[in-house]
Amino acid sequence: MTAVLPERTTAGSAPATDADADAGSAPATGSAAAAGSAPAVDCRAAAATAPAGPGGTTGRPDACDCAACAAGAPDACTCTACAAGTGAADLLARLAAAPGARTAVVAGDRSLTFDELRTEAAATAARLTALGAGPESVVALCLPRGAGLVTAILGTLAAGAAYLPVDPALPAERRRYLVEDSGADLVVTADGATAPADGVRTVALAELTAPAQPWAAFAPVPVTAGTLAYVIYTSGSTGRPKGVEIGRGAASLLLRELEQAGAATGEARRVGWNASPSFDASVQQWIRVCRGDTLVMIDEETRRDPALLAALVDEQALTDLDITPSHADPLLDLITAGGGPRPLTLLVGGEAISPSLWDRLAAAHRSGLLRALNVYGPTECTVDATAGWIDEPGEPHIGAVLPGLRMRLLDENLAPAGPGESGELYLAGPRVGRGYRGRPALTAERFVPDPAGPAGARMYRTGDRCRLLPGGRLAYLGRADGQVKLRGHRIELPEIEAALLRADGVREAAVVLGEDASGTACLIAHHRGGDAEALRAALTETLPAYMVPSAFVAAERFATTPSGKLDRSALATLVTAPEPARDTAQAPAADALNGPAEELIARVWTQVLGAASIGPDDNFFKLGGHSLLAIKLVSRVRAELSVSLPVKAVYANPRLRDLAARIEELTAAQDA
Repeated sequence: MTAVLPERTTAGSAPATDADADAGSAPATGSAAAAGSAPAVDCRAAAATAPAGPGGTTGRPDACDCAACAAGAPDACTCTACAAGTGAADLLARLAAAPGARTAVVAGDRSLTFDELRTEAAATAARLTALGAGPESVVALCLPRGAGLVTAILGTLAAGAAYLPVDPALPAERRRYLVEDSGADLVVTADGATAPADGVRTVALAELTAPAQPWAAFAPVPVTAGTLAYVIYTSGSTGRPKGVEIGRGAASLLLRELEQAGAATGEARRVGWNASPSFDASVQQWIRVCRGDTLVMIDEETRRDPALLAALVDEQALTDLDITPSHADPLLDLITAGGGPRPLTLLVGGEAISPSLWDRLAAAHRSGLLRALNVYGPTECTVDATAGWIDEPGEPHIGAVLPGLRMRLLDENLAPAGPGESGELYLAGPRVGRGYRGRPALTAERFVPDPAGPAGARMYRTGDRCRLLPGGRLAYLGRADGQVKLRGHRIELPEIEAALLRADGVREAAVVLGEDASGTACLIAHHRGGDAEALRAALTETLPAYMVPSAFVAAERFATTPSGKLDRSALATLVTAPEPARDTAQAPAADALNGPAEELIARVWTQVLGAASIGPDDNFFKLGGHSLLAIKLVSRVRAELSVSLPVKAVYANPRLRDLAARIEELTAAQDA
């Protein structure tokens, strides 16, 4: 069945399986028109405009002269070019039309106007072209999030080439793998000397962006909808990351559809970029500059500290912010009605939203504090595939498919699922990616023929299970491959997790197959919120006995990956007997807690880490602490001691005694 509705959402997905075959490269796809569009009329025309100065434009490839585009509304144009993501709908064609004096990028103390951004991008494109970059070339950008990264992305695309994001924060071995596996032709780094891999030419960003003589106009190399735009790597089930290839038309259509869905509206919005460049959510964020919005770069310290992030939202007058549910939860308590421009548009994606967070976001939406949109989509379908406004409390959903994609919800026999029924989600249309770089066998496995599309059309098998709701909306049920066998029974772990999330007080839940203290296989339920005995009783009432977990492990926060998703590898798979409590009365003086700060930290650590006893020399991270627990700790310190302790202080002072001393210093300075 097919649904085309202007809504969308997020519940992170990744390919279900990974094959070891890797020879050759995936072919480009050639879908030309978005689903549901009006009959196409080819109104492409040569619209060359002489440059008037730095940042001026010279010609827009396949430019469109229809009335909608002339009125500055390419999202409404139905011509052949715009429907394919080329012509006036192309990202760089839209960038060329942005007002030159408007601020394009803000990164710390540096800012660029659109004229300055186009000038730097033009210089970058000219030098990349001189180095041999062009259509189907891959330029690896090993750059931190900043103004230079924006320039490098746009300059690479203007040269007709594709970019490969390589976050400098990644381990060296991971960076080397990305560059080598992708077959990158060139690497751009901050200094030009730190090469992620041997045998690949490396150039410094400053060398590319230096003022050109003679001055280079912003004249992007003409490309087609299928020309490679970027390669982003996702994890593979075999442990070998795989590169997803996305075409230029698909990337351009993403921006167009965000506008059609109401997620990107109005003039001169201010959009926060907080995702790692290596995470596909970053694409959704940087493309906003192409419609004339201002990109505000969010540094790592601010990104991981909810208090600093909330302050930045107000200080920079952000209007739009993309964020994962795990990071939205603590931020929601800090966004106030009197802060900055309201409502703040919050695009929530990357993983499933719990019922409790959904209801909180809905309340904030209805109060006018936020415009909360749940966005879902696999990397293989150009970031976002569905969207839905979080405007009413109730069962979470991922909305309906965006206009550039078509949905197929199929059961195990590949028959369409009806209303109320569940199945695996398949996605088709012009925003489906080209495939996996250098892995034709895996591409053929996951990108399968579309029986309802034109000859040669493909659809992507997401591996995500959904249930069809009224109005074409979808409820996300989890991965189709989240399956284990226990004592002869086949068990879908997402089904147990969904049951946990329906229980009172549970905000997040994850179930793994592990072992108890005797070494016997058992199900272990990790949950945030809720009482273990009450949860056991609730699940006993709704699930077969063999599906009721043997152990329930409470957590204040779940660990997340660098992209903000739940880190399942960090979940305990061994149930051990609780550690006997320390007899503090008999403990040596050196182990005794000293003062209210140490006592508070020890109490919080005991609660969030599950440790039976805490001493002044214990290390937060060695006891199992992580970024979200650090946020929880800081929040408790602020609430109980009225001290503004930054999250970075926990990383700088992981030992309890040292952190307590830092808190006492802050308290003394505050009271002075």
